[in-house]
Amino acid sequence: MSKKVTIIGAGISSLSAASFLAKDGYDVTILEKNATIGGRARQFKHEGFTFDMGPSWYWMPDVFEQFYNKFGYTTSDFYDLKRLDPSYKVFWDDQTSTNIPASEKEFFNLFESLEKGSSIKLKRFLNDAKYKYQVGMQDLVFKPSLKLLEFADMRILKGLFKLHLFSSFSKYIRSYFKNEKILSLLEFPVLFLGAMPNETPALYSLMNYADISLGTWYPMGGMFNIIEAFEKIAQENGVKILTNHEVKSIEYANKKVTHVLTQNGKIPTDILISGADYQHTDSSILNGNANYKNAYWNERTMAPSCLLFYLGIDKKISNLNHHNLFFDEGFELHSKEIYKDPKWPTAPLFYASAPSLTDPSVAPEGKENLFLLIPIAPDLKDDEATRERYFNLIMDRLEAKTGENIRDFICFKKSFCISDFKTDYNAFKGNAYGLANTLRQTAIFKPSLKNRKLHNMYYTGQLTVPGPGVPPSIISGEVVARQVIIDHPINDLAINHPAL
Repeated sequence: MSKKVTIIGAGISSLSAASFLAKDGYDVTILEKNATIGGRARQFKHEGFTFDMGPSWYWMPDVFEQFYNKFGYTTSDFYDLKRLDPSYKVFWDDQTSTNIPASEKEFFNLFESLEKGSSIKLKRFLNDAKYKYQVGMQDLVFKPSLKLLEFADMRILKGLFKLHLFSSFSKYIRSYFKNEKILSLLEFPVLFLGAMPNETPALYSLMNYADISLGTWYPMGGMFNIIEAFEKIAQENGVKILTNHEVKSIEYANKKVTHVLTQNGKIPTDILISGADYQHTDSSILNGNANYKNAYWNERTMAPSCLLFYLGIDKKISNLNHHNLFFDEGFELHSKEIYKDPKWPTAPLFYASAPSLTDPSVAPEGKENLFLLIPIAPDLKDDEATRERYFNLIMDRLEAKTGENIRDFICFKKSFCISDFKTDYNAFKGNAYGLANTLRQTAIFKPSLKNRKLHNMYYTGQLTVPGPGVPPSIISGEVVARQVIIDHPINDLAINHPAL
């Protein structure tokens, strides 16, 4: 007899977990509070413009491909994946800009032009980062991190020194390079991991391998194509997805969840997984069965939130690439104002994406789709006046760098910030990227994927293992599905699930 699994939230990790469990024979229902699925990766449309609301960088294509393969598909079955070349563009504080090439050979030449001898060092750095990527993305991230003994693996133990778990990222890259532009290029992915580079383990140089060697890609039609692909796989395996079903609370007996209560009624369940915000689930849904008290959460180091702008521009724009990083202000000051002295930034770095330069389908002919993002500290006071002040601040710089009048041609504008993350996703402190990947918040030090009080309650998503980002969220769903199958098998053969 099948067991009923209820999953809260229809984000990427929930869709991943649902697909694996349904394929194994579980009766899976996803309950989504919003009218559309996808979580932070939702999409909206307006008068011919198509806006991806959250993730816009497609890194680690191997993780997506491996997921699709486990269900008999390949990436090309769902969308045309295009590698961007240049990968992105960086605007510097010396009034210059650099196109970051997709070709490794050209990338090596770029480093050599910035620092003599750095191309030789880059080869060593990337070989080391590749090793970390292979161990990290093939071994470490698939551990449920419930006990330390999981990591008593010979490959991991033998390579522990090479993983540089106890070295800081900042110090590590400075052992290779001195040029400030090179250091900024290597440090920028860490800004979104959620900690100062000097507090992030050097293990995360694996992100540099993902950037430089595996490349930056774009699914034609937009990032929401990923959600549609995951939805198709889930539904083909029998998953039921109910939108506008916000979970309010649970009923439980004998240390097990028995029913999930929504505004639409009571749903019986054998197993509950929350892909919603972990802290919200604990504090607002579980009726006193929280894994962690609010004091625990208030002591966590959160990854950034962000201020987002979605713009429709009534003309084409020159001098931008698909992805653009504005490093024309100080990296260190902005980082401190996110992590050390939380405040609205004095002179923020920001990111601009113009996907319509690659994909004409996301904007009407002759127009541009523009997405702007400022990383900010979570839990700041968020109001329209502040949003507008920062909009004008970064637009001044954007127009100066591109030599374009953009503001006079805005035909659509929408913002999204801390209060929206709280309203739409119940995000703790309005965070956008989950928990910071500091050493004290890695692996077994992350919030557990199992509830200690309710024996059939689990968590998935960016606040538990393995961490924030689209590829880790895909893996998080698979990891929690594996654990459910081990703990609550339908029959004795269920543990040997062929897709896992």
